[in-house]
Amino acid sequence: MAPQADDRADPRQLSSDPLRQAAETMRAVRERCVWSQRITHEDLVPYLVEESAELIDAVEAGTRADLREELGDLLWQVLFHSAIAAQDETDPFDIDDVAAGVVEKMVRRHPHVFADAVATTPEEVLVHWDAAKAAEKHERRSVLDGVSEHMPALALAQKLLGKAAPLGIRPPHSHAPGAETEAELGDALLELVALARERGWDAERALRGRIRVLQDDVRTVEGA
Repeated sequence: MAPQADDRADPRQLSSDPLRQAAETMRAVRERCVWSQRITHEDLVPYLVEESAELIDAVEAGTRADLREELGDLLWQVLFHSAIAAQDETDPFDIDDVAAGVVEKMVRRHPHVFADAVATTPEEVLVHWDAAKAAEKHERRSVLDGVSEHMPALALAQKLLGKAAPLGIRPPHSHAPGAETEAELGDALLELVALARERGWDAERALRGRIRVLQDDVRTVEGA
């Protein structure tokens, strides 16, 4: 784990590495801010969801400055969770442990970059990635294991369709304009998500993009 400074110096004076400065800033906030001291992993979940959504907005419709700021806000969430974890009495770990873990994982999943495997196409890269991931998750008994049910519904549907396809499972055929029940509407939506997946589209992004057009239309009418 990373050494900790005992004084109250500005973290920017403790290291020339901006990432280390960020980690030290978070450590100091966790130790000295009465609000931050009582925050748990569970307490942070709503903030993580909010910051993730704001980063998506910045990627899809923001400026470069927006993107830089929102990436920083999301990084702060990672640092915050790591600072909380470092104080766990039974199984502590800190941001350095988190970083070491992701480095190990990414090296293992990119044998064509860090070893002698060969991948000349994106499809071949995915073969190596999937093989490494399968080896890591060998204890999983279902293709659904590890898929979070907290994902937005459209994104979850697209993910599950990808998991189901190798098993020969396809969504039911439906006719959206003729849907007469909520269940039939669900079938129609799932079929549209399947279409998006087949064509390499992101159903969640597509709907968000159309919603932004609708929002612009509303503001235009309001400002008329």
